[in-house]
Amino acid sequence: MSDAVPTPPDASPTTPSEEAAASPTASSAPSPEAYDDVPVEAWSGVHRGPLRAGEWVRLTDQKGRRHNICLEPGKTFHTNRGGMAHDDLIGREEGFTITSSSGGEYLVFRPLLAEFVVSMPRGAAVVYPKDAAQIVAMCDIFPGAHVVEAGVGSGALTCSLLRAVGPFGRVTSYERREEFADVARKNVGQFFGGPEGSDHPAWNLSLGDLAEELPRSGVRADRIILDMLAPWECVEAAADALLPGGIICAYVATTTQLSRFVETVRLHGGFTEPQAWESLVRDWHVEGLAVRPGHKMIGHTAFLVTARRMAPGERAPRKTRRPAPGAYGADYTGPRPADVPAE
Repeated sequence: MSDAVPTPPDASPTTPSEEAAASPTASSAPSPEAYDDVPVEAWSGVHRGPLRAGEWVRLTDQKGRRHNICLEPGKTFHTNRGGMAHDDLIGREEGFTITSSSGGEYLVFRPLLAEFVVSMPRGAAVVYPKDAAQIVAMCDIFPGAHVVEAGVGSGALTCSLLRAVGPFGRVTSYERREEFADVARKNVGQFFGGPEGSDHPAWNLSLGDLAEELPRSGVRADRIILDMLAPWECVEAAADALLPGGIICAYVATTTQLSRFVETVRLHGGFTEPQAWESLVRDWHVEGLAVRPGHKMIGHTAFLVTARRMAPGERAPRKTRRPAPGAYGADYTGPRPADVPAE
């Protein structure tokens, strides 16, 4: 039996040189398009190619100290290890080392989103990348989604949400404090690189309380993220605005907030059983045989709670597991499930 592979009926014979050119392992120069910048219409906040004037870059020294600077022709950035001319960075591909006038070495890259949000100016505390990643993944934020966010803070989570929904989705943010909204607007504009005075086309930032403003707007949403002191005050408004199958998510710092929110969602009855968790991130030291946990750890930052919206008039099956003794005892003062009598 022959091992030859039959030629398809419509295929014409190819020469060895043509076969080599068609082979995925063939050595050939990439097309110029492979190095094109990311399309502006993508609103990714990312650039490819040589560093340009007006871009932000991240300088990291040998001790891990970081500096974010905006490149401007003719300017010099000064550190305790001497200065570096911006013109020496502009026009180079990122991922290089530059030496300052006093001999300090600095690694130069464009900042990643996770790096940008922990070093940007703050009005309120930021949602750390580990929690933003959990929100995007566990709330299933998808391109084209409409996400409502209450408590914009400094804009850290907003950047992740906008990246996830893309230019064809929508993020509607509500913020009570004007000074926080101003900081968030500047940070989001800086990261995505929009023209001065213009916002991301998928973003709408409003001053006001979600519990009051969302019902007035008539908006229907796929996901609602509550990053605020009293998210339980917004459960009714969120339930009315969420589409069936949509997700409500709360980001809270304390166990008392966690308990109050979970019990309020349970008592509402229009959601699935709330799921609560936190994430901890620990780095590792790796040098030859010296492999051990690092001395730095991002421990507790916040608790996350999610639940899915039931269809109108539908209720999720009741939990069959009985509460622990004393869970709703005399010392408990929060919302109480309808089938749990007061003690």
